[in-house]
Amino acid sequence: MNRNYLSIKTIVAIGIGAALFMILAKFASIPSPIPNTSIQTSYAFLALMAAVFGPIAGGLIGFIGHALNDAISYGSVWWSWVIVSLFVGATIGLFAKRINIEAGGFTVKKVITFNVIQAVAQGIGWFLIAPALDILIYAEPANKVFAQGVFAGLSNIVTVGVLGTILLFAYAKTRSQSNSLHKEL
Repeated sequence: MNRNYLSIKTIVAIGIGAALFMILAKFASIPSPIPNTSIQTSYAFLALMAAVFGPIAGGLIGFIGHALNDAISYGSVWWSWVIVSLFVGATIGLFAKRINIEAGGFTVKKVITFNVIQAVAQGIGWFLIAPALDILIYAEPANKVFAQGVFAGLSNIVTVGVLGTILLFAYAKTRSQSNSLHKEL
């Protein structure tokens, strides 16, 4: 019987990652002129965790961390945006094998690949899914939710593009490159 279970390491990463996502969302965000929208550093951390631990961990860290932050900060959870955090984390994690951060080295090609992946994931999530769910679930006005979604998406793309790239570069430096060991003769 071959069952794929989450490793203890991944489960711990989900718990710690969700807590850190929540803390970053609550205390390391920058207010914006758009109502109920801020510039979030938590998505750079989410991108790192998704790249290292994969789509299940990335999705759950985004989902749990965002839901906890909403519950603590606002007293209720804004599910449309929580779902987008799940989507962004899972999507980045799903394509993480293309950058293979565990192999060490974060080349220019990997940086570009990572940023294309994260920009597309966030664009779909914030420009389309979040506003559509806001309209369907909460009957919010379209002009308001599309303005919020576009601002959140663009700011997250830039934040992950800068901070996420730095985090992944630093993490890659801690990994051994597969061809770094040579046999001495």
